[in-house]
Amino acid sequence: MKNKLILFSLLLSLASSFTFAQPPKDFSFKEWTPGMAWFKNAKLGIFIHWGLYSVKGISESWSMYHKRISFEDYMAQAKGFTAENYNPQQWAKLFKEAGARYAVLTTKHHDGFALWPTKFSHLNVVEKTPAKQDLVGPFCDALRQEGLKVGLYFSLCDWSHPDYKPVVFARKGVVNGSYPTDDYPHQGLENLSPWQRFIRFYQGQLEELMSQYQPDLLWFDGDWEHSAQEWQAAELRKKLKTINRNVILNSRLRGYGDYKTPEQGIPITPPKGPWEFCMTINDSWGYQPKDTNYKSSYQIIRTFSECLAMGGNLLLDVGPKADGTIPEPQVQRLKDLGQWIKKHEEAVYQTVAGLPWGHFYGPTTLAPDSQTIYLYLLNTPKEFVALKGLHNKIKKIRVIGQPDSKLKWKISGGAPWNNIPGVVLINVPEKLLDPFVTVLAVEIEGKVKLYRAPGHAVQLND
Repeated sequence: MKNKLILFSLLLSLASSFTFAQPPKDFSFKEWTPGMAWFKNAKLGIFIHWGLYSVKGISESWSMYHKRISFEDYMAQAKGFTAENYNPQQWAKLFKEAGARYAVLTTKHHDGFALWPTKFSHLNVVEKTPAKQDLVGPFCDALRQEGLKVGLYFSLCDWSHPDYKPVVFARKGVVNGSYPTDDYPHQGLENLSPWQRFIRFYQGQLEELMSQYQPDLLWFDGDWEHSAQEWQAAELRKKLKTINRNVILNSRLRGYGDYKTPEQGIPITPPKGPWEFCMTINDSWGYQPKDTNYKSSYQIIRTFSECLAMGGNLLLDVGPKADGTIPEPQVQRLKDLGQWIKKHEEAVYQTVAGLPWGHFYGPTTLAPDSQTIYLYLLNTPKEFVALKGLHNKIKKIRVIGQPDSKLKWKISGGAPWNNIPGVVLINVPEKLLDPFVTVLAVEIEGKVKLYRAPGHAVQLND
């Protein structure tokens, strides 16, 4: 009878364990985009908010929405948007040094001002600013020269367009003549409603971006003011995929995108499917010299580690000045991030989401074969680092970036004969700690197998 109880206890313990390999597939995305493969492995992208708002250093577009500046005064900033020191090659080299695999430029924000010479509007950088040049094309070329993927931000709404509603502030003077319908490469506009004309307008601009620059990714924004049906989102997705089936679309197309984009507040639980977390480097998207509340390099690397652990990307924002230079505090943080990534590259690219919460109190990721667990130490360890509920035999534990490191560990507690693993206690000498976030590689035999039971009485002691 006693032997039967022991056998029953072992079967219960085995049933409460599971093999943790690749994360489960998410079937909410009905249409697979081939380009998602590079996106999921990219891990880091750079967001660039650059536009008229950098002249006065005010909030991009929203300063008009909140009536902190008049429409006329906002648009008058065009006279100071020189881009005289714009060096896209320098940008691209910096982004690559930061460890990014892609970058996203604001081609047009909600204010309707375009950074390329669009045929659909006179509100563009060539016609209205001293820059008098296409700023998008050189950006795309420079990224590709550095092997980075090209992302273009595009606001669906256009608060300057006379056919667009709703707009909460007064628009005078500048609107008239800025959107000459006579120049539209379409016929029969006089028979269309204002909204139908606007659909032709915004989709025409998108076709320009697609045909002229062949972006790898389109980052939509401003979709909240109208429904998917009003935006003709389903038709637009189909049209864009017809032009380039590999182009990736973010989720801000009323649900017709390929990945989700949580913003500013890092998720507590990861979104389903592919995702990226977009975050400012201080408190502002565009250049605002009064905003000196910069996140520290440690905070940025910590946040990046948390994104990795949940299987997502980080899209870190910078705001260049009106002359095209990136402020030095932002440059330094990008370089710090890049140095950390270069040292810990093994635990960044190609990794997948890590262990369920409770096994280790910090971010974790897994190697693609699930035979190496990466532990990210966000704080200085005290006495030991603990890893719980691991059934696998450990082959080696080392510190990433320290080639000769071979850490000591011991197993505390547990009842392995009854399928209850002990706690792995890892000793990490202080001299091996990284100034920002230390990463340990735990090499194991076989794929990760975890103990997930609520605990039970041991029927037989060793």
